[in-house]
Amino acid sequence: MLLPSKQRTLSYDLVGPERGQVVVFSHSLAADLGLWAEQVPALLAAGYRVLRTDLRGHGGSTATPAPYTIDQLADDVIEVLDALSIERCHFVGLSIGGMIGQSLGLRYANRVNSLLLSDTQSESPPDAATFWGPMIEAINKAGSLEPIADRTMDRWLTADYRAAHPGRWKQIRDTVAGCSPAGYIGCAQAIGNFTFTERLHTVQAPVLVTCGSLDPRATPDESRHIASLFPNGRYAGFEGAKHVPNVEQPDAFNRELLQWLGSQR
Repeated sequence: MLLPSKQRTLSYDLVGPERGQVVVFSHSLAADLGLWAEQVPALLAAGYRVLRTDLRGHGGSTATPAPYTIDQLADDVIEVLDALSIERCHFVGLSIGGMIGQSLGLRYANRVNSLLLSDTQSESPPDAATFWGPMIEAINKAGSLEPIADRTMDRWLTADYRAAHPGRWKQIRDTVAGCSPAGYIGCAQAIGNFTFTERLHTVQAPVLVTCGSLDPRATPDESRHIASLFPNGRYAGFEGAKHVPNVEQPDAFNRELLQWLGSQR
């Protein structure tokens, strides 16, 4: 579904019982709302209402001129919630989606019942410029994300997963390659220019921080530290998963997610 907005369109998907508690999902850089396909059936079976949104310039959401900020991307989520007359929600975010969740917890405390932040960071990584700079250069030269698609997939999912699920792996890779350059660059610049670390102690919502044990960027040690910064934070890991544990280990991720949501009822 599409929500026309000022100078752009926001894409979202809403399914489940109208009276169910709402769980909002926000995906990683270069993905789209389809990255949460493995979570939707489990949540619907448990009676939740599921709202998935696309970042600016990702999936069906149109891009705006770069750069973006994490707070702007969080405001996009609130805009969708407002349009759907959803007052409160549980929020689940992966990677940049987890950064968006932190912004929501800091700035919209009255809108979130809980936060699950997966494979994320609480401030710009120190190597942001050297990490994304060459990739942005390659994207601009090619006019697409095709040059970085395989590198991205190598960070996201293990070789074992690719061998066992070649069709799903290709779906995700095609989505990465098809992401709009403007959307990717705008969101990458948002990741390169934010810091929430020193303010996370003010977030009162319950927070679960999760991470794949093999994630090369948002490491388990860093994730445990982020969890410790929240007054009501805790940590859970997924052994043997990389950056996208909800896809790599959907059964384990869904069990953790449903237990978490159940504990917040």
